[in-house]
Amino acid sequence: MGKPIYKHQAIGHSIADMAINIQAARLLTWQSAVLHDSGQQNSTYAAMAKAFAADMAMKVCIDAVQVFGGYGYISEYPVEKLMRDVKVSQIYEGTSQIQRNIIVRELFH
Repeated sequence: MGKPIYKHQAIGHSIADMAINIQAARLLTWQSAVLHDSGQQNSTYAAMAKAFAADMAMKVCIDAVQVFGGYGYISEYPVEKLMRDVKVSQIYEGTSQIQRNIIVRELFH
């Protein structure tokens, strides 16, 4: 349509949301690391970071596939493989549901 795809408002907003979620996951991870490095208990923040980052990684990949449209499912583009690969992050080292169990336990401990 004669302009870069990100200049279409709906696509631009989707990409902005992806950036927001990635940065939020990064900050939760850094907070957990700071607590760990200072010798403080960090299991709540570690669980929050793991659950949020895994869920947002999956959401970002799904949104990226949506931005690519039909091409998002073609193996010639990396988003198809990224979406399959990132799913394991929600399962590996404790599912996102297990991380939520840890968070609730720590909040009410």
